[in-house]
Amino acid sequence: MQSASDLNLSEYDILPKDSKDAGYGDNYHPDFSNPEGDMILASKDCRVMFRTHSFILKTTSGFFRSMFSLPKSPPRKAEEVIYLNDDEKVLEYLLRMVSGMPFPPLDSLDMAEQLLHAAEGYEMPGPLHIIRLSITSPPLSEKDPFRMYAICSRYGWEEEGKVYTMRTLAYNIHEGEHRRSLERLSTSALLKLMAVHRTRRETLRQRLDDPPFVSGKPAVCVQCTGLIEYHTWRELKYKIILEMDNRPLGDTIYQGLLEWPEAKACWRASCPTPGCQRLLYDKPETLRVIRECIDNLSLTI
Repeated sequence: MQSASDLNLSEYDILPKDSKDAGYGDNYHPDFSNPEGDMILASKDCRVMFRTHSFILKTTSGFFRSMFSLPKSPPRKAEEVIYLNDDEKVLEYLLRMVSGMPFPPLDSLDMAEQLLHAAEGYEMPGPLHIIRLSITSPPLSEKDPFRMYAICSRYGWEEEGKVYTMRTLAYNIHEGEHRRSLERLSTSALLKLMAVHRTRRETLRQRLDDPPFVSGKPAVCVQCTGLIEYHTWRELKYKIILEMDNRPLGDTIYQGLLEWPEAKACWRASCPTPGCQRLLYDKPETLRVIRECIDNLSLTI
């Protein structure tokens, strides 16, 4: 008996269904086995058969609408099967979506990408829209933000892309663990993402050099006119920028300003003139303005 793999069926083959000769049997999916269905779809390697209605396929898929509009060969006595190159799980999800049936939660990015690829190929806007709505809700929204950004970029989903652009700011884009996800991006999308990360760091760097912050150059104490150095501020600024490079979101800086050795040294710094000892920095006000600077940084391009 000839096995399914020996049939060498192409992605869109339509052949008469004869289980005795083909060797695949009537392995229908239990939710797609209604004999009233006039079309049969076979998954990759003929593992599972799906009986559905041609009306559903024609009205929800540009691909099948075009297929059914082609000139038909003389009718055969045996039923015809459309052999597809997608596995049974992908076809089940798609058919459930276009048929208005409930489907399991999408909790795998691999499955979501397979579905998007298949829905795009079959020209099914419905499933594409359903998946678009799903990617900003758990459990998909909790997945790798770089990979989610790549998906949004691939399909032109700008608003969702902004959400995941912001979520990538919690990571160092240069870490090797993100390389595979970044390789999925087009050059344009990658440059936009890198620009967001870099712009936040460089904007904060520039802002920390502007008033009311000190420049870091030697100055004269306003209380005793003695010479003072702002080297502790320069070191703290360097630490802040390093932290922004590592985590552009900037949320870890707030705690760091209380715990970092560079921060503690800065808040202790005073005028070196004997008898003066004026503190060089107003800690509460400096913390407030730094927080304000970080909060005002752009989260997207």
